[in-house]
Order: sequence, then structure tokens, then C-alpha cells
Amino acid sequence: MSEIPAKATESEDPSDGAMGRAAEAAAPGDAMWQSSPPGSIYDYIKVASFSISPGGLVDQWSLRAEQLFGIPAARAVGMDPIEAFIDPDLRERSQRKMAEILDGREWTGVVPFRMPDTADGGRGEEGLAEVYVMPTRTAEGDKAAVCIVVDVRTLRSMETDLAASQAIFGQSPFGFLLIDPDLRVRRANERFASIFGGTPDDHRGKGVHDYLPRGEAERVSATLRRVLESGQSITDMHVTGHVPGSEERRHWSVNLYRVHSGSGRPIGIAWLGTDITARRAAAREAAAARRNLALLNEAGARIGNSLDLETTARELLDVVVPGFCDLATVDLYQGLLTGDETPPGLADGSAELRRVAFASAVSGAPFAGSGEPVEVGAVHHFPFNSRCADALRTARPQHVPPEDGGLVQSTLAVPMVAHDTVVGLAQFARTKGSEPFGDRDRELAVELAARAAVCIDNARLYRREHERALILQRSLLPPGDPEASGLDIACRYLPGNAATEVGGDWFDVIELPGHRTALVVGDVMGRGLRAAVAMGELRTAVRTLALLDLEPAEVLSALDEIARGLGTPGGVQQATRTARQPRDADLSEVYLATCVYAVYDSVTRRCTFANAGHLPPVLVEPGEPALMLDVPPGMPLGVGGEPFEEVEVELPEGALLALYTDGLVESRDHPLDEGLQAFVGALTDPSRPLEDVCDHVLSTLDTHHGEDDIALLMARVQGLPAESVGDWTLPREPRSVGRAREYARGQLLSWDLEPLVDTTELLVSELVTNALRYGEGEIRLRLLLDRTLVCEVWDSGLVQPRRRRARDTDEGGRGLQLVGLLSAAWGSRRTPRGKTVWFELPLPGGEAGLTDPAEALLSLF
Repeated sequence: MSEIPAKATESEDPSDGAMGRAAEAAAPGDAMWQSSPPGSIYDYIKVASFSISPGGLVDQWSLRAEQLFGIPAARAVGMDPIEAFIDPDLRERSQRKMAEILDGREWTGVVPFRMPDTADGGRGEEGLAEVYVMPTRTAEGDKAAVCIVVDVRTLRSMETDLAASQAIFGQSPFGFLLIDPDLRVRRANERFASIFGGTPDDHRGKGVHDYLPRGEAERVSATLRRVLESGQSITDMHVTGHVPGSEERRHWSVNLYRVHSGSGRPIGIAWLGTDITARRAAAREAAAARRNLALLNEAGARIGNSLDLETTARELLDVVVPGFCDLATVDLYQGLLTGDETPPGLADGSAELRRVAFASAVSGAPFAGSGEPVEVGAVHHFPFNSRCADALRTARPQHVPPEDGGLVQSTLAVPMVAHDTVVGLAQFARTKGSEPFGDRDRELAVELAARAAVCIDNARLYRREHERALILQRSLLPPGDPEASGLDIACRYLPGNAATEVGGDWFDVIELPGHRTALVVGDVMGRGLRAAVAMGELRTAVRTLALLDLEPAEVLSALDEIARGLGTPGGVQQATRTARQPRDADLSEVYLATCVYAVYDSVTRRCTFANAGHLPPVLVEPGEPALMLDVPPGMPLGVGGEPFEEVEVELPEGALLALYTDGLVESRDHPLDEGLQAFVGALTDPSRPLEDVCDHVLSTLDTHHGEDDIALLMARVQGLPAESVGDWTLPREPRSVGRAREYARGQLLSWDLEPLVDTTELLVSELVTNALRYGEGEIRLRLLLDRTLVCEVWDSGLVQPRRRRARDTDEGGRGLQLVGLLSAAWGSRRTPRGKTVWFELPLPGGEAGLTDPAEALLSLF
């Protein structure tokens, strides 16, 4: 045989080669062999043999050699093995090696060969054979050799499987035993030894009685015998015992299965054990945690459903008694209940408290905890050195010692802490016969008290916010019944009940120049103090825009921009920038509101409506059924990007106009459509006094549900009489100034307003002169008499008058200054065909006195 460089190895000891390793693998008792397929180990590793005669030729060829090399014995016997296996280039050196072997030296090497051809005629794969050549002698004393051949690939696969088997057995995190048929430990791994002490070899020969109590050992032994006899596996068998030398109770989960030899003979039982002591403890903890979680879930569902402090305290006790304790009480700081801004909090623990709730699952038990009995509703305090006072003082729970001979054996005093503020004290007690409170119970009690405390504090904050919002809301509404020229006004405002948050409903009546009136009703979507503040900002903005004398659609467009700015930190100041946001911008920080804005002209009895997503106005004409006006609904304020439309309606004398919010017609008991029809049906007799009509509507619609705020604004039309209006058209020429003075003087004298003649003539002269100088088209002069005297001068010019301060040397420029000095108010507004400049004078006999024209003229120079 020849040396093969880089692969062949020489050794004087056959145990150093692959055959030696295979021999080690075949050691008796190794688990590897017991798990091998049925048959001989030599079948598995493909071992073959042949012998070489003293002449260097094959003289014996085994059947396994035929199977391995695919060469029949008839052909192999007499062959030179070098010619059979060795590459032609290496044969010369192999000849020398063979001479050395036949001279008495052993050799181990790796030789390439070709496996037999496949059954379908395919060429066999190339393989490697490890050959162990052993010198021997014939009976005659001649030197010969015996060769053992092993398939290298199969051998290496077996070595890998063996290493993996050893690693799995030795490195397993589970305790592993191989138990023989005598129920004795044959082999143990490191994990098992780490639990029971010693080394794995120390456990050889031991039985289950060495590890388990007698009764448990008998049960396990019977199970082992059944597995050995039947071959049926056992999964998750729980075994309880003690670690030797320790009283600690341990629990294991054991899996058992029968192990067989390569020929199929049962040779023992595999024991795979997992220490589940911690798992069992965790399971008990988990069960307790589930019970506590169920209690907390119940607390979350039942505590805080009311915004009443005392009710919330009773809800806590309904949860804990008897599921957590036998007796319980809740005490809240007296200052908290009386509405003080700041509860005592972390004080010295001796502040006054009121017992607001008590519950008992034990008959005849007057109170929980220690001390003198305290009745529900009584005001008391805890002594400074008591455990309860200490709990309030430190905001930490305390165990209260039981009274000698008393019914209670364990009491927890738990401060009720919300947002780092102590609002009261809860006491939980268990009577004799119940399990005392432990650390887990203490933690649960703290959590329950904290949840109730947060709900109580929320109720306190809600009550404070509700009161503030209500005050703010009422302060922003018109005081009493507002007055308007040409309208009889009546209004009602009903806030929601104490259980609902204040809404953003509002209404307003705004007097405009020319004896016109703006009627407004709106509703900010949302509730609470922020909605009330937003309502106040919108109401203020409406008043400001109305006094600019803008058209209704223009007012709503400006309000829309303002509403889009309310959700930003800058409030209304951000309105313009917010209005420039894209239409698909996030509306989460935008306040939405609905609003209907109407302007009524008492001279023409015409009313112009614009709507921003609000409910339609209702009109009742004399002798006709009530109907909802067909006003385009528009988009709510704050959405942005959509124009608003106007509708002008002429209102007959005596007609009734109603504006309202959705709280009047919508509730959980009926849909909106039904509420609207009911409202329209309630307006049956518009001739009744307006106050009676309002009361009738509210009582008919049953508005006492308190689900939402209600605003109702009703106006009866009373147009300005024709004799109270003077209206003239003047040509655009200088002499029209004199004619205007004459018309004004004659009209005032007919109204018995002689004290106003001089002032009116002077101011009319100034306004008509300005219209001639700066305006366009013909000039219209109109005098209106109602609660005040209003003078209007109309022209077709679009340029608005601007008041300026004239210098001493200027000959003109003092006209508007004079108007401002002599009139109670003045201004200008745009009209569809130009502009109107107006001034207003109080009637004689009123509280406001008249300014002397001569003195006013002197003051300008």
C-alpha cells in the first residue's frame, strides 16, 4: 500500500486512527448505540476486510468488501491491491510502502476509491476509505497482512452524530437520566448533578427512593415499570420531593420514554426532568394576580361613574367589600367637600375629615379600624400620634394594630393620593378568621385607593371647572331682555344640569346703525371650560365684526377664520395664519362652532340671514302655521374654505322669528327631526306675549332632561312706522346742501324735536357737503326716529370717509371732527350701491345732554 500525501497518517497504535475512534464509539453502555438503527454497528459504519498474501496479492476478499468496492471476490483475489486502489502516479512509492508492511510495519491511510455503479447503470461516486494494514504471518511463517477498511464519510457522519449526542446530553438545561431495567441510574448529566449535588458519576446505581419520599417513590417506581413494560411514553408527570440535605420542597415535571438497542431490545428508560418549583410559585402568584386584576378591572368599571364625591367613595367600598376585606370606610378632607381651592394635602394629618362612606360584610360591626366609632356624615380628625394621621401625613399606607378582644384582626390605613395630593383616607379591615393583609394586599389596597382618589379629584376639578364655566358663560350672555329697534325681544338660557359639562351655547342682540339689529345664536362644539372660553371669544368677535357693519356672510367668513385660530396657542391672534392652512389640514386643534347671523332693518322690515352649519330659523307669520326658513346651512365655523350665502326675507308686521340651539330639539330620547317638528308645532299662537310663548315652548318640549345647554331667542317684528321716517333724494349740485338743511329742520319740527334742530342742521350740512365733494351720484338723506334720532346720507361713492386732524392754518378738514363732537355716535358702512355716512343724536330729556354747536366749533380752532 502507498502513502497518500496530506491524507494518509502513520501510527504505531491503531487506536489513534479512525478505527480506534470507531472502537471508542462502540464502547458498551453508550447511549449512541442504543439509539442506532436495528442491525450491527459494522453495517452502519460499513467495515470491510481483506488479506494480502506474502507475495503482495489479495488472497482473501470479504463479502463486505465486495459491497463496498463493487469488486467481486473472484476478480479481487490474486489482484495487486496497489493496482486496484492506487493512482498510477503513486504506485512506485506504494510498492516501497508495501515492502515495508510485509517487512512487519503497521500502516493507516486514506485511499480513494470508486463506489459501485448505480442500479440504473450510472457511474458510482468517488469515495474515501480509511485502510488499517496489520502485518501477520502465515502458518508457514511467511510475512503477510490483514487489512480493515472503513468508509470515511460514514465514519465522519457517525463521529458528528456522536458529538452532537454527547453535547445534547451533557449541555441540556434539563435533568437527564438513563435508568436501566433494574430502575437504577445508569447515567446522569451535569444539570441533574447540579441540582442534587456531586458529579454525574456519583449518581450511578441510585434509585428513585434516594431522591423522593417513600410514597412518592413508590408511585414513580410503578410508573417506570409500566413504561419499561409497555413502551408507552409519559409526558409532564409532576413529581414532588426534597433536595438531599435540604428541607426545601421541590417540584419537577418529568417526561419518560423507553430506550432500545440497535437490535430493538429495551435497555432502559430515559428520564427528562424540569425543575418547575419556580413555575409553580409563579402560577400561584399569577392566580393571585389574576384575582387582583379582576378586582382592579371591576374597580375601573364601577368607580368614577359619577362626578359626585360621596358617590365615588361609596363605589369604592362596593368593590372592596366583601371581595377584598370585611369592613371599609372612606374619610375625605372637609375642605375638599366644602369647595376650598386647595385641599390640605400633606399636612400634619390632624385636619378635619368627614366620613362619607362605610361598608360591612359582618353584621354588628360599627366601623373599620381602631378608635371610637364615627358615623357616616360626621366630621372628625385623627390624633396626631395615630397610625391614620401618620398615613395622611406621609402619604404612605400603615398597618393599624387591632384592639384587644375586638372583632378586627388586620387593618390597612391607606391615604387616597391623586396627583401628589392627599384627598382623604381609606381604611380596609379583615375580621378574625380571615387571612391577614400581606404585602400584595397592601399594594392592591394602595392601587384601589389611588384609583378612587383620582376619580374624587376629577370630580372636585370638574365641579370647580363647571362652576367657573357657568359663571363665565352667564357673564357673557346679554343681561336681562335686550332691547332692539323695531323688535320685541324675549330670550331663555338653560344650562345643563350638574352632571353635564357646560356647553358653548350663546346668543346676542346687537344694535346696528340705522335702527337695525343683529340677532345671533351659536354653539361651540365641545363642552367644559375651554368650550365656554371659545364661546366668549367668538361672541366678542361677533360684536366687533357687527359694529364694523359688515354683511352677514362677511361676518361669518371672518368668524370662520377666527374659529380656526382658537385651537392655537395664540388664540384669536393666530386666526389669520390658521386661515391660510390648507383645506385638508388636521382639525384636531380647531374649534368648530355653528352660528346663524341675521340683520333686521326696522325701516324696511327686511331680514338678511347667513348660516354656518346651524339649525334653520323658524318664522311664524300672523294667521299662518310656523315654518322653518330655507336658509343654506353652510359649513360650521372652523372648517374653512367654503363661502357663506345670504338670504333676504321680508318679515310681515307681527311675525315671530325664533333662533335656537340644538339642546332645545335634540336628546337621547328622540331624533333631531322629531324635535324640530315638535318645536315648530309648539309655535301655534304668535300673538301671545313673547314671555308666555317662550315658557310654552320650554314646557311643551320637556327640556328638563339637562343633557345640553339651551338657548332660545325670539323676536316679534314691529317695523318703524312710516311717520317716523323722513327720506329725500337730492341732485348732485351745491344748492342741495341748503335743501338738506331745510328738509331736516321741517322734519324735526314735525316730530317736536326743536332742541335738536340747530345741531342736526349743522351736521347734515357737513355730511351732504362731503358727499358732494368726495362722493358720486345723487345724494339721499334719511332721518329715522325711534329711541334715538339717526341721520343717514347716502351716495354712490365707494371711498369711506376718514377723520383727520386739521392744522390751525387749514381752512377745511374739520367736518368729521365736528360730527364726532356733536353726535352720540357716527360712522359709515358700505351698501350695494355705494356707502352710507350716519350720525346719531339722543332725544331731548334723555340722560345724555346735547353739546352746544357754538362751543364745539370754538373747540376746533
